[in-house]
Amino acid sequence: MATPLSVQPALTFAPELLLLAQGVRVAFFDVDGVLTDGSLLFTDAGETIKRFNTLDGHGLKLLQKAGITPAVITGRDSAPLRVRLKALGVEHAVFGTEDKRPAAEDILARLGLSWAQAAAMGDDWPDLPVMRRSALACAPANAQTEVRHNAHYVTAAHGGDGAAREFCDLLLVATGHYARLLADYTA
Repeated sequence: MATPLSVQPALTFAPELLLLAQGVRVAFFDVDGVLTDGSLLFTDAGETIKRFNTLDGHGLKLLQKAGITPAVITGRDSAPLRVRLKALGVEHAVFGTEDKRPAAEDILARLGLSWAQAAAMGDDWPDLPVMRRSALACAPANAQTEVRHNAHYVTAAHGGDGAAREFCDLLLVATGHYARLLADYTA
């Protein structure tokens, strides 16, 4: 008989990060450079093709199970993005806006939350107004220099390559849901 694997979480984060993230109830995500690698691929017909990482997608689903609302605010709009967000059950999304702060404030108001209950992940300058107001700001490893400098946490993974999942895991650990959710999969 095989020995069962440990269900003790292997992830650890710095205590100061966990403190910043404890009260988070909504997580804002940019798309290009965060949920994707930032590449824009076009077919001969001019349609946009995007590559999404399944680890990131599962992270967004886990946030929802933990009672943390994932919200997307992006400067672009595309059919593949809308299909992906619908498949993940992401209900709060604002497309085609470069002015992301008002979009985030609208989502916060609809959810009855404040900036102190928000976390944000972005990779370029348009994301800074949301990141700088949120209780916890995160950037992928390949984010623009100023964005990494303004982040409380920079992931080891690149955007579109598991960075969003790393951010989700941090939020799940900080809010005390990670071990329970992991146990659900290892029972």
